[in-house]
Amino acid sequence: MKIERVPTVHCLVGEGPLWDEAEQALYFIDIVGKAVHRYDPATQQTQSWDTGAIVGSMALRRDGGAIVALKDGVHTLDFTTGAVSMLAPASHIHPRAQMNDGKVDRAGRFIVGSGDSDIGDCQPYGTLYALDADHALRELDRGIAISNGPCWSPDNRTLYFSDSLPYHIYAYDYDITTGTAHNRRLFADTRDLGGIPDGATVDADGLMWIAICEGAKVVAYRPDGGIERIIDMPIAAPSSVMFGGPNLDELYVTSIDLALLRRPNDGGGDTFVITGLGTRGIAEPRYAG
Repeated sequence: MKIERVPTVHCLVGEGPLWDEAEQALYFIDIVGKAVHRYDPATQQTQSWDTGAIVGSMALRRDGGAIVALKDGVHTLDFTTGAVSMLAPASHIHPRAQMNDGKVDRAGRFIVGSGDSDIGDCQPYGTLYALDADHALRELDRGIAISNGPCWSPDNRTLYFSDSLPYHIYAYDYDITTGTAHNRRLFADTRDLGGIPDGATVDADGLMWIAICEGAKVVAYRPDGGIERIIDMPIAAPSSVMFGGPNLDELYVTSIDLALLRRPNDGGGDTFVITGLGTRGIAEPRYAG
């Protein structure tokens, strides 16, 4: 196994790595830097787009361009013009909440959560939403402090999702036909790992891989909630993970620059890639709307 830095832009809060199989490129965001980035490993070139506001997550669209989760809802991003336009307002979002992590399920819906923007006094003001192909934003769950890490088991029957500040990873029964989630239960608690559960993905064998932010780890969980593997990272605050590369066997890891928290930076804010893990991911779908 080898961990290397990716020669791309430095972020304040790197998040949301997304490998697009069609383009063979890695997209990721800088939440506080208000930007979407695209890294091409073949050329080692990076393109960037300004979102004009804090951005919680992004997804590619089947017909081109992207969607981005900003404070007040989901917007479109035109890669040609750079224009950002409202697509689906979160009309009932709590005044202190903002949209955060999101991913597309294998039916083409965007599942995205919100959370309290006041980290110092974080309250469960967040909501978990589903954005359908018709651009309707509907509620799946509520009472969330900081939403993170939505991802699905290979059979689509389990949705994993984290509420970071209680240190909880949850599992839901998921209906891929209707895009509904039920029977929330505790999947894992990350307190003993020294950090909060952040961005996550699932591999082809059904292991759930998650960044333990401020715990300096990436952890792979079995479907029964037991830990299969722990990878020690060279930085304290890994923020999210995504399998990529031509064979989907390279694990990309984004991270946070600790200077943002007024602490000495340890190299965080860079993007890393882990090779030699002996496992493969699952290709990420695009949003159908």
